Order: sequence, then structure tokens, then C-alpha cells
Amino acid sequence: MKLRVIELFAGIGAQAAALERMGIEWELVGIVEIDPYCITSYNAIHGTNYKPTDIRKVERLPNCDLLTYSFPCTDISTAGKRQGLAEGSGTRSSLLWEVLRLLKAYTSDGGGYLPKYLLMENVKALVQKRFKPYFDDWVKRLAELGYTTYWKVLNATDYGIPQNRERVIAVSILDDDEGYDFPAPVPLELKLKDLLESEVDPKYYISAAAIKSKLNSGFTHRNRSILTGGG
Repeated sequence: MKLRVIELFAGIGAQAAALERMGIEWELVGIVEIDPYCITSYNAIHGTNYKPTDIRKVERLPNCDLLTYSFPCTDISTAGKRQGLAEGSGTRSSLLWEVLRLLKAYTSDGGGYLPKYLLMENVKALVQKRFKPYFDDWVKRLAELGYTTYWKVLNATDYGIPQNRERVIAVSILDDDEGYDFPAPVPLELKLKDLLESEVDPKYYISAAAIKSKLNSGFTHRNRSILTGGG
């Protein structure tokens, strides 16, 4: 039996690609993504024909086994204005609460059932002091629906990718009686130079104007990335 999957805030479908790489038997029963460029890429990568969709206008989702919901980090990331994700605040990050609405819709009329698994990825700031109370509230609201949530901050360098990229991963399991353990780190065997092309089209080079813009940026991480060579 195939795992039925829905990707909310689907982007280009990275989570669907992961399922493919893992060799899992699965089928896509729907996605929600508002960015037309992401949708174009998604369709090209996965051979689908989806249209941009505003999650706020979705009334109900098809039944599925796995629901991914890696919501926008725009208002919690250190790269942004950090306006937060409070329910009803109208920020892009507060679209998280639309997921709760859609989860409740599954059983509101007795015609559906909750997904067995939920999966979320977001920036580390979500579980740091400023925004942790909102995340805790989110986990509590999921618990009220019957989900047990396991979360951890993982770094890409611990899983074969030569990039220091920390992200919080949350796995929620409905009526869980087995528990969940995150995968153990593996030795890093690759270096960044192993992944870079030896010759790059000049169109991908950063322009002098773009460099100047970053140096003059109010976001310290942007100008620091130029001064120190960081990402």
C-alpha cells in the first residue's frame, strides 16, 4: 500500500524528492503552494500540473497518510524583520495556523480522518527564546488532536552535506505508541569543492551592484556574508 502524501507550502517539492530517494512507495494526492515560480519548478521536476494555490482559500484537503507543512520562515528568520507567527497576526509565518484549521476540517463533519504523520522543517529560530512559546503552543494544539510531536535541531553537516545549515525538524505521530528516534549523525565525507562546478556561466556571477547592496544592507548577516565569505 502506497503512502499518500500532501505537501503544504510545497516549494519545489524537496520533501517529495526525499521520498523518491529513499525508495518509499508513495503517491502524491495534493500540494498547496502560492508562488508561481515554485509551482513551475515543481511541475517540471515532478511531472505534475499544479496551479498556484493560496492556503487561506483551501477549505478541505484530501485524505492522506503523511502531511508536510514547512511553513514560511519569513517572519521568524534572523534574515527578516522577525514579526513573528502569532495566530491571527497576518504575517506569512502565521500561515502555520491555517494548517491547524485544515487538520480540524478532516473530522469536522465525520467524512474524513487525520493524517497519521505530520512533518515540518523550519529555521532554528523557531525553537529559540523569542518564538519558542508559539512553537510550544503549536505542539500543545497538535496534542489536543491526538498527536505526539518529536522535534530536534539537526545540522546538514551531520548528514552528508558540506554546509553548516541548522534546521528544526518536527515529526508528529497520531495515536503514537511506538515513539520516534531521529537518525544518528554520519561522518561527513564530502567537501564543498566536490559539489561545485569547475566552470560556471557568467550569468550566475554576483554583480558589483548586488555586492554593494549587500554591503549596505541593514541585515548584518547579509553584509557579513560578503566580508567573511560566509553563506
